Formats: sequence, C-alpha cells, structure tokens
Amino acid sequence: MSAPLDIEAELREILARRQITDAAFRYTRGLDRIDRAMLLSAFHDDAWVDCGLMQGGPVAFADFALGFLQSMHRTHHQLGQQHIAMRGGNHASAETYFQAYHDIVDEAGHRRDLIIAGRYVDEYTCRNGEWKIAARTLITDWVTDNPGNRGFFDENPDAPAGQRDGRDFSDWREWPQSVRAKIEQRG
Repeated sequence: MSAPLDIEAELREILARRQITDAAFRYTRGLDRIDRAMLLSAFHDDAWVDCGLMQGGPVAFADFALGFLQSMHRTHHQLGQQHIAMRGGNHASAETYFQAYHDIVDEAGHRRDLIIAGRYVDEYTCRNGEWKIAARTLITDWVTDNPGNRGFFDENPDAPAGQRDGRDFSDWREWPQSVRAKIEQRG
C-alpha cells in the first residue's frame, strides 16, 4: 500500500525545481548576453565556483567569464538534461549538461568555432525563499575547435542574429505593429 500523497510537499518540490531550473537559465543567458546582473542573480553572494580556469566567488567568476566572453563575437550556451536531487527542504544537488558555442578570432585573425560540452555539478540552497547556486564545478567532457564559416550571415545580413549588451531582439522585442495587435487582442 502506498503512502498518502502530501500535496503541499509535492507542490513545494515542484516550485523548488522550477526555481533551480530558472537559476540555471539565468546563468547561461547572463553569459550569452554579457549581462552581469543576470549572471550573478543565479548565485548566492557567498557561492563557490570552479570553472577549471579559475576558482572563487561569483563576483570573481563574473569578472573572469564576462571578460573572457566579451572578446568573442558571439556565444551560445545550451542546457540539456538536468538531474535534480532534493536533499531536504532547503538543499538540492543538480547535474546539468551543457554545450557552449564560442565564435572566436584566433591569433592569425581567422574566425573559429570553439565548442565545449560538459556538465555543471551544482549544490543549490534556498535562502529567503530563493533557490540559487551555492557551489558549482564545471566538468568538461569534450571540446572541438574548427575553422568558422560565416557564410549564412554574409548571405543574409538582415536575418536576426544574436546580440549582446541589450541589443538582442529578445531584450527589446520590437514586433511589427500588426503582430503586436494580434498578440494583445488574443491575450
């Protein structure tokens, strides 16, 4: 015979998992948009980060990562499967797979496509009702570095392309008036 369902406990866990996933999304969006505030919002102030090339707190990590990524033309961090293990009411462990694309220029001035794939191994805690990263280690599983091809962008200069620093379409969402009217009309 199964135990009775505790709806309140189930709902708390569902909400915790949603906040944990949202913190992971804010982290990657902060990296790709070079948005320091968004990146830091994924971490508790006293969190610890080990990304392989540096270890330290979230502010030191943001300085390092955003300084490094700012020199790249474009990045795209994509999250994959995520396993979250709840460890009591205010602690969870997570492992989240990722692939990170980096549009770089090498020392000879040639464009390169650097792709890093791995996993974020995290400890999350809930403080003051907010789930954030308390500790993170980035595990690199594979890396590939290939000559870049920007033919699509050259051939389609008017196609929306990822931007940074508040210039991305997702930041300002300037829909054509006819589209905006339909959105607003249909709710």
